[in-house]
Amino acid sequence: MLKRSLLPALLLAAFSVKAQTADILIKNARIIDGTGNNWYYGEIAVKDGRILQTSRMPLNLTATRTIDAGGKVVAPGFIDVHTHIEGDEMKVPTAESFIFDGVTTVITGNCGSSNVDLGKYFYQLDSLKVSINVGSLIGHNDVRRAVMGSTDRLPSAAEQQQMEALVDKAMQDGAVGLSTGLIYLPGLYAKTPEVVGLAKVAARYGGVYATHMRNEGDAVEAAINEALTIGREAQIPVEISHFKIGGKQNWGRSNVTLAMVEKARKEGLEVTIDQYPYTASSTSLRTMLPDWALSGGTDSIVYRLKDPAIRKRIASEMTATYKRRGLKHLDYAVVAYFKQDTTYNGKNIAEINKLRGRKSTLANEVQTILDISEIGNAGMVFHGMSEEDVKYIMQYPYNMFASDASIREFGVGVPHPRGYGTNARVLGKYVREEKVIRLEEAVRRMTSLPAQKFRLPQRGLLLPGYAADIVVFDPETVKDLSTFTAPHQYSTGFQYVLVNGIITLENGKHNGTRNGTVLKLNN
Repeated sequence: MLKRSLLPALLLAAFSVKAQTADILIKNARIIDGTGNNWYYGEIAVKDGRILQTSRMPLNLTATRTIDAGGKVVAPGFIDVHTHIEGDEMKVPTAESFIFDGVTTVITGNCGSSNVDLGKYFYQLDSLKVSINVGSLIGHNDVRRAVMGSTDRLPSAAEQQQMEALVDKAMQDGAVGLSTGLIYLPGLYAKTPEVVGLAKVAARYGGVYATHMRNEGDAVEAAINEALTIGREAQIPVEISHFKIGGKQNWGRSNVTLAMVEKARKEGLEVTIDQYPYTASSTSLRTMLPDWALSGGTDSIVYRLKDPAIRKRIASEMTATYKRRGLKHLDYAVVAYFKQDTTYNGKNIAEINKLRGRKSTLANEVQTILDISEIGNAGMVFHGMSEEDVKYIMQYPYNMFASDASIREFGVGVPHPRGYGTNARVLGKYVREEKVIRLEEAVRRMTSLPAQKFRLPQRGLLLPGYAADIVVFDPETVKDLSTFTAPHQYSTGFQYVLVNGIITLENGKHNGTRNGTVLKLNN
């Protein structure tokens, strides 16, 4: 029988022997751990999908694979909190557009749009296997549509209960919170109390309320106040999506809108924001139509556009709105993808108006929008923000970087470049070249801040026991290549990407690995 006094020493020796082996050793690393603290040189050991050790000194262990970082930055894998991957994960499960931009985890289900049955969706993801980790919000628009269709009215008490039950089921299935898209059908018809009721359900499970607000331009302050009111009344953390100031007439108001967020934080509301680092937004063409014209969905929209009297009213309202904003032409609105006529892809509304043989007037360009909307709903890119506002918002410490993108199908359409280059653009343009924020702070906003906000345990930091989602990149060469005119270009500068401890990007090339997992709240 062993003496009791020898047991601790033997256990320690056994652990030490076990700790001497690793699957992967990353050496000569400039480690940025995700906390926002200064980088340091060191080594990282990975075993069984987890970080085994980090050290400033050489680790005394053997490893199946050694990666020499050569003094490059080693950081936690980036977490993109605002994406729309539904459907595209089935087409492109290798998710190159995210992997080449350093992203290892995405949150989907944003802007009120998600799978209603998240349990089924998560099962499909588990079976499919994608190259990135995926968490999802439950989308208010799809919940409302499932219960009420696309009608412009308040829910009955029974319908409100049905919607709350769907949110409850989604939260039980692992949703990380509730999302709204209050500019889209049918969410734009919902009043604040309806959303508060659903947010209270998500709050019971520790979820987040993420919102595409009702307005990001002329009425942005009222929209922010609504988001904050929902957070307070539901007692739920708030995430304001793709925080921006739209419309030239509103440029410079970011100091006002950010002050509103900061004031709410000081009053005790956990509110944060996210941002894509571009001066153009992207959504659908029909959002340019008046809200009332969208009621009832596609068939109703087409009916109204075919009715001469109603069409005249729609056109009159739109023309008056653009004149009030000081616009003479609609060249700020560019078609990204129009299935019914792909020759429109990459052209702005003013150009398409000319192609259709009309004179270059604002009224005619509005008619061109209505013509397109009558036969389909084009994906659009809208150039409507100022660089100064983008930079000012970027400096806010509780702001995360997010692409607001799908998994890109390489070569399809002319999509917004944010789907390829969001993180690389921040690291190259705004950190290295323009020094808007420092490198360690940018990494914190891409890693530990989103992990904390969306309650993703043991992710977002380089610490022993944490998931080995790791990126290796060169801060001197990292760059976004995707542009508005030539968007289908992957970012450069990322040399290695590990997802749950498995190398997925190796020497700048995707090796086909699909080791992502579903991330569920409280799991």
